[in-house]
Amino acid sequence: MTRRLEAGPLLVTLGALLLLVSLFLSWFDPDISAWEAFEAWDLVLFVLALASIAAGLGLTTQDVDLVDRRFLPAAVAAVAAIVASQIIDPPPATAGQDPETGAWLALGSALLMCLGALLTFGRVHLALTVEGRDQRRHVPAVDARGPQEPTTDSHEAVVPDKRQRLFARERTAEPETAPSTAKRAGKGRTEEKQD
Repeated sequence: MTRRLEAGPLLVTLGALLLLVSLFLSWFDPDISAWEAFEAWDLVLFVLALASIAAGLGLTTQDVDLVDRRFLPAAVAAVAAIVASQIIDPPPATAGQDPETGAWLALGSALLMCLGALLTFGRVHLALTVEGRDQRRHVPAVDARGPQEPTTDSHEAVVPDKRQRLFARERTAEPETAPSTAKRAGKGRTEEKQD
């Protein structure tokens, strides 16, 4: 069974999952998470992440519409604006503190969600094709050797003749008259040419 998965909704879902994880990590020094730093934005980010996961999965499977797909661009834009504003202008409880891992992971997940929404609603689509596993049938081995060659078990061993050398050509005795007449004929022609 071949299945086609759009990359855009998958990226939105992955980014939303990373956003959920970032809420529990340290956003500001000393180990202040999003739940401790924000008054209401942590809940807004949590709800937007859950809704984006539902929308992304609904668009990926295309079987169930968990959330209206028109909601997705607005949710992604809101996540990106909230995360960027909280990094640029930290909440009063963390004034003067530098952003930590959670804040940067949230910003990266917001950018990943923006890329996923752009691929989902843009003119350019990127899709992954997932094919089912091919069930192979077991075929017995084919023996292409043909009839069995004779062996020393079934026949008597072949003993080479001692007079013959291995890899040597047989020499035949040539009559001695033939080369001498050829030499004489060659000398006679050269003498005729010189005259």
